Amino acid sequence: MYSIALRFAEKFAPPEGTIGAHQKIIDEKGFVWYGKMGSVVSDANITKVLDQSNPKILLIHSGGVERYWAYINAVKKEKPDDEEFPQYYRHISDNFKTWFCITKIERAEKGIMSKCIVSSSKALLSEASKHSMSPYFLIECE
Repeated sequence: MYSIALRFAEKFAPPEGTIGAHQKIIDEKGFVWYGKMGSVVSDANITKVLDQSNPKILLIHSGGVERYWAYINAVKKEKPDDEEFPQYYRHISDNFKTWFCITKIERAEKGIMSKCIVSSSKALLSEASKHSMSPYFLIECE
């Protein structure tokens, strides 16, 4: 199964945190857009993920131990409507180049990063993420 691993930080997040802020909108609307800052995720990688039977991305808390699977049903490059993503990053939303439409978030199993490999290098995600400044990883997980 292909997926994309993204790091997130709590630097600008509200008290309920990044995951909590996104979950609140899922609870209200049934979905939320999650913005990825910086470089664009390639169309080829987006297609690999969306072609899966149950597409999802792995959200990795930078500096923390939390890992989450976010189930997605769409990806786009244009900014969504403001009310479809958390308010705390609306003022910087123009910096987000890829948007993932998340329909469900669940905590990933402990040790998930040691069970995924980076497609390009075949290294374990747990090792690659320590030594790489890559903005995202295309990963393979069972």
